[in-house]
Amino acid sequence: MLRWARAWRLPHGGLCPSGSSFSRVPVAPSSSCSREGAEPRPLPLSYKLLDGESALPAVVFLHGLLGSKTNFNSIAKALAEQTGRRVLTVDARNHGDSPHSPDMSYEAMSQDLQGLLPQLGLVPCVLIGHSMGGKTAMLLALQRPELVERLVAVDISPVETTSSSNFESIVTAMRAIDIPDEMPRSHARKLADGQLSSVVQDIAVRQWLLTNLVEVGGRFMWRVNLDALAQHLDKIMAFPLQQDSYPGPTLFLLGGNSEFVHPSHHPEIMRLFPRAQMQTVPNAGHWVHADRPQDFVAAIRGFLV
Repeated sequence: MLRWARAWRLPHGGLCPSGSSFSRVPVAPSSSCSREGAEPRPLPLSYKLLDGESALPAVVFLHGLLGSKTNFNSIAKALAEQTGRRVLTVDARNHGDSPHSPDMSYEAMSQDLQGLLPQLGLVPCVLIGHSMGGKTAMLLALQRPELVERLVAVDISPVETTSSSNFESIVTAMRAIDIPDEMPRSHARKLADGQLSSVVQDIAVRQWLLTNLVEVGGRFMWRVNLDALAQHLDKIMAFPLQQDSYPGPTLFLLGGNSEFVHPSHHPEIMRLFPRAQMQTVPNAGHWVHADRPQDFVAAIRGFLV
């Protein structure tokens, strides 16, 4: 029997109406401050844990930019059922139900996990990260290899991301959305969808983005911290320079229709992850797990053997 456990749905840093009127959809207030140059302070992340055999390394999923732990709900359930392992899905800082912070560096996101995973008794684990989550996973494995039994980076490289993913335009469009107070939820989503459509043509991507739109007291807010993401988008697209390599087994799982991982990235991949192997999922774009979920699960299971 699978058992869901939820923790850290926090009252602070959550979605709190301010009482003032507004013309555009706001983001929830920040709950944490950091000093320039200070060591990143770990935040208590929101997570869901599927129970399983404690003798086997747990599987931990990290979502990408503008995503949340719910992106992996069906994948997590399938892997837990098919492998008997514990499976953890996590909201990154400034995403989902996790607290907001002005610090959106990979060092800070790695510190968050360095606090959470040992606390839950899930180390060493199989760490699987997509896009931004893949970069967080890679940095954690490089910084603390003893916490990571093996690593999967989904359609991302340990280099600057230069693919025409248009994240900057998407964030700008989300910040510009205008929804009047007290509008019914169905109307609000339709209005937001229409305003996004000029920038995001793919309806499935728009529907995914709109999972971040939440209603609190008759007002609509973005649960993702768009202000912090917009301010640090250059950091999110980059990757911190690293000298040491990760010695564990590593899989780079790529979308066959995606251009995020280029052959020119391979030397840096092999320098940092000398045991890396590449696998491509045909007919999948950047969101490999959403485009080809069964192939994605099969690839993960094969890597776990």
